[in-house]
Amino acid sequence: MKKTFAEQVIGFNKKLVLNIPLPPNIIIMNPFQNNKGAMQYMQSFYKKFYSDIEKRFFIIGINPGRFGAAVTGVPFTDTKRLAGACAIPYSGKETHEPSSVFIYDMIEAFGGAQLFYQYFYINSVVPLGFAKQIGKDKFVNYNYYDDKGLQTALKPFILQSLQQQFRFGMYTHAAFCLGSGKNFNYIQQLNDELHFFEKIIPLEHPRFIMQYRQKTKQHFMEKYIQAFQEVISQ
Repeated sequence: MKKTFAEQVIGFNKKLVLNIPLPPNIIIMNPFQNNKGAMQYMQSFYKKFYSDIEKRFFIIGINPGRFGAAVTGVPFTDTKRLAGACAIPYSGKETHEPSSVFIYDMIEAFGGAQLFYQYFYINSVVPLGFAKQIGKDKFVNYNYYDDKGLQTALKPFILQSLQQQFRFGMYTHAAFCLGSGKNFNYIQQLNDELHFFEKIIPLEHPRFIMQYRQKTKQHFMEKYIQAFQEVISQ
């Protein structure tokens, strides 16, 4: 019997391990090894929204943030959105991530989490996060492309994880990239080499929108939803 989408994602996350040299002051964030709560929340989330064998459109981010997936195990989902929009009970320190705010406001406008996740699966180029230490007990998010040496070292892991996720059951006529600059350029290059998808559609990253374009947030939400509805109808 074919495994459900949820079973495949959960199995993938449980086996995520990254052992490569990291630049100075950079740490890896693997919630599935370091956070028992994240493992529980992640499984609850995927069982709730992905317990079927239907295909999804792949939405590809950069790498998980410290207050979103690094805590909940769910991409672009902080603890507030996990408990609220996803209705998955959470106990612990509450976290707030601006990218999660945008994603879930957009999801609500799309028709809610149940409908949205029926069509879409979100993860990242690197499904594990990085943080840079900038002071005693002080860290900031770090992106895979912030260090060329790190990006090069990560390529085998990136290719392996994307290929594994591709086998969950993805539509191939289109995928989406969150980030219209460096992340899109990198994903487009990989797609040119490996031909995962017929086209990659870039969308401005939620963090960029919330930090620099918040006054026109509604415009970007509408842009996302229009792009999503167009591929669904094809």
